[in-house]
Amino acid sequence: MQMHYGWNELKDIDFMSLLPVILPVLAVGMVLILIALMDLYKHRKTRKNILLWSLIIIFLNTFGPILYFVIGRKDRERT
Repeated sequence: MQMHYGWNELKDIDFMSLLPVILPVLAVGMVLILIALMDLYKHRKTRKNILLWSLIIIFLNTFGPILYFVIGRKDRERT
């Protein structure tokens, strides 16, 4: 009994049947990234570590914007 799949079995997977599952996840991720980057740009005068947060938002895909909204919005300079 074979318990794993190899590279040869990838050609047998119908990726078009997975598209209705993958597209909404990608769309939500892109919307979160855009909203987080717009918020970071809008409040760039009062935020610390703008470059770090923009890299986290972009490269951590869905988790980056969530981290920004949970942690990064509290990261403000006191004026």
